[in-house]
Amino acid sequence: MSRMNSISPIKVPPLMTRSHEIASVLRDEILRGQFRPSERLPSERDLAARFGASRGAVREALSQIEQLRLIDIQPGGARIKEVNDASIAVLGPLLGMGSKPNADLVDQFLDTFSALARFTATRAIPKLSEAQRTDLLAQLDSMAHDMDSVESLQPKMRAFLMTLGGIADNLVVRLISNDLQAQFVERMLQLHPRPSLKPELLRELVSGMRLGVENRDGEAVAYALDVHFLSMRALVAQALASD
Repeated sequence: MSRMNSISPIKVPPLMTRSHEIASVLRDEILRGQFRPSERLPSERDLAARFGASRGAVREALSQIEQLRLIDIQPGGARIKEVNDASIAVLGPLLGMGSKPNADLVDQFLDTFSALARFTATRAIPKLSEAQRTDLLAQLDSMAHDMDSVESLQPKMRAFLMTLGGIADNLVVRLISNDLQAQFVERMLQLHPRPSLKPELLRELVSGMRLGVENRDGEAVAYALDVHFLSMRALVAQALASD
């Protein structure tokens, strides 16, 4: 009880329901390790008093956290689960903690993106119809006008990878990729200054992918993506290590 009594009531921001606000606060506290695995959360009554909310709002908030697989709601109350057991949806909040994202977590994101992109390229390129090949080459030619920075190239790059994903036709990989990108890109765009590859490295990426598409060589496209992500990982690690 002393932990709860020392915390002031939470004010609800505009356009956010009380249950979502409560869920957000409790989620972040769990992710920060303020509760240990297997520890029981305070009761609905105590949480309602802390947040100045109804027990119905608290119950809905706990249900949202349970959907993230951060807690297990039992008849005697809600118990904390290991973060390793949580949903992929907690990655975005984890990246948003602190003044800048955790470097190890960012590197894991980029490593995973690279693996998913490689998988997609090697599956999609051998299946290309002539119309699809022509479309991909046109997209790559369009990228030649956006070599100033990763930020300017990123929308077209994402569209290119989405096209490859549609051709590869692996729903599981596409859903995982969509979720990771939605959480990662938003957080990384908040970095100041944002790390960006030199234009010559971006040109190498696009020219390598174009050669692979021209020759229907999925491994060549995958290799160009591998080199790109390795460069990005080194650049981002350097940026996050600096003050």
